[in-house]
Amino acid sequence: MSWVPSSLKKLIEQFKKLPGIGDRSAFRIAYYLLKDRDTLKGLLTTLKEVDERIKLCRVCHGFSEDSEICSICADERRNSGILCVVERPEDIYILESVQDLGWKYHVTGGVLSPVKGITADKLNIFDIRERIKSEGFRELVIAFSPDVESDATTSYIVNLLNDMDITISKIAIGLPRGIDITLMDPFTLKESIIGRRKLK
Repeated sequence: MSWVPSSLKKLIEQFKKLPGIGDRSAFRIAYYLLKDRDTLKGLLTTLKEVDERIKLCRVCHGFSEDSEICSICADERRNSGILCVVERPEDIYILESVQDLGWKYHVTGGVLSPVKGITADKLNIFDIRERIKSEGFRELVIAFSPDVESDATTSYIVNLLNDMDITISKIAIGLPRGIDITLMDPFTLKESIIGRRKLK
């Protein structure tokens, strides 16, 4: 693609870094934006705003806007007594879009993976204990995608909280093995939430 301007090449390469975007899709998006300059300018403005305003919540490690604490953690109406542990901030959006749960959340920031060098001290796992103590949760729901590394992380969390008076459950029922939770259809995910399996 020596005939493509260098700045356009850079744009195409950036789009290719996004999940699900291959060579052709990146090429089409880049050329669409060049033809529609209003959309391009709007995108640039929004990206700058997101970069400046979106941060990680110091309580749950999810996304927060213009504040150290996100809107979910700050919402006093969320008093169901349930803390849901997820792997990534985007998992919160997926669960909340399926059903208005009224839960609070805790983002681990990943799952244990010795092969990748991801150990417990590199994740947001140990502060789960402190949140249970300080916020008085009665149930911990683990909502990881079903795979080997997630299962190992689940077992680690259960062992970590073994001495605490709290019910621990897992929303694995109905989720095909190896399927990312963000790709599940709403009905299956809702059924998995309702039929969550007790671990402790």
